[in-house]
Amino acid sequence: MRPTAPALLATALVLASLSACGGGSDGGPDTVRIAYQRSTDNKFRIMDDYLATVKKEFERDHPGKKLKLIPIQAAENDYYTKLQQMMRSPRTAPDVVREDTFLINSDIKSGYLRPLDDKLASWPEWRHYLPTARAAARGEDGKTYGVPDGTDTRGLWFNKEIFARAGLPADWHPRDWQQVLDAARTVKAKVPGVIPLNVYTGKGPGEAAVIQGFEMLLYGTGPDPLYRPADKKWVTGGQGFKDALAFVRTVYGEKLGPDPSDALDPNVSTRVINDWLPAGKLAIDLDGSWLGQSWLPTGSKPWPRWSTVLGQAAFPTQHGAAPGRVSLSGGWTWSITAKSARSELAWQAIATLQNRANALEWCVRDAQIAVRDDVAADRRYLGSMPAVAFFTGLVKDTHYRPALPVYPQISSAIGEAMESVTTGDATVDQAAHHYDQQVRAITGGQ
Repeated sequence: MRPTAPALLATALVLASLSACGGGSDGGPDTVRIAYQRSTDNKFRIMDDYLATVKKEFERDHPGKKLKLIPIQAAENDYYTKLQQMMRSPRTAPDVVREDTFLINSDIKSGYLRPLDDKLASWPEWRHYLPTARAAARGEDGKTYGVPDGTDTRGLWFNKEIFARAGLPADWHPRDWQQVLDAARTVKAKVPGVIPLNVYTGKGPGEAAVIQGFEMLLYGTGPDPLYRPADKKWVTGGQGFKDALAFVRTVYGEKLGPDPSDALDPNVSTRVINDWLPAGKLAIDLDGSWLGQSWLPTGSKPWPRWSTVLGQAAFPTQHGAAPGRVSLSGGWTWSITAKSARSELAWQAIATLQNRANALEWCVRDAQIAVRDDVAADRRYLGSMPAVAFFTGLVKDTHYRPALPVYPQISSAIGEAMESVTTGDATVDQAAHHYDQQVRAITGGQ
């Protein structure tokens, strides 16, 4: 994605700041520099506080060595831009970076990251990482370029009080798409004034609509529905793609979802979390594992009753085919830059960041879903947040987006297709055909 002029200006300021303090040589050979995203909300500095404790531990266990923290306070897309600018030059490249898994392959292609296989081969902690998490940090070349520090999963949140008024069960577990739609139709008929079902859609919400909405549907339609790794081709002309679009069209065509003007608002997720769910305005929400963090006493919208009002259910496959449920996951890794001159010391920093105690601490602090089996089984982790055990249980069946350089463009094309059927500007067949044309143009037929 092309950075905006403000993003480039902000990047220039970051680079200038690093250059003024010595850039890549800052601190000398005994200092490991770690770059990470700092929240734009100054009230929440979870990562800052966590890394401060890791810094103390690292410097205590490695006498004479230092950990220099380089926070980049920016929105997510601007963070990507700034980090990539920094990694281009040995003078400004950090040693360790917090890398979004869906950008790993594009950053490998650009020569920004160092493979870690030689380090992982002798690291006993690696055996505790779940296969899906390992795969998310693996490049197309088969090498591993990061150590994951957690993930997220997605499923259905539903209001048990609204369900009771609609005559629906409190232990709801839909087995296929039809049962999800039928529950929404029941709510519409028996509890007027409530939004029956939220499925994120369109260009406004961006990647949230694609990963939390469309791909949750698409990955329940059959194997390799978006990209076929075996022949390295993006899928076009797929029936699953049309079926997923048809689900979206049904939700908005039957007025089971939010009004399209609300659904297409870039800030719709904030309304879902801070208004619609807490106020009892939304019955069913297809969403992420992290929602509860906002409702804690320290969150953006404290809601003491959320853990008793809301239930959770796995999102089913289209017709109930095995494994019977679908989840999509994102996540971040700690990676070493290709231009780091301190790769051994940088690896020691990652090993400290991701030892069992620190991996547990991070998952608890940030409401992350554990990717280590020993953390996932820990009592403190399991008791850290209502519903954490449910969302952790989805990890073994989750999917990750194709972490390929063209994915952001593919995602944009999916958002356009969703929006056109949401508004009724295109039929399912028309939207799917236009998507196929865009994919061929983006990939050159690959």
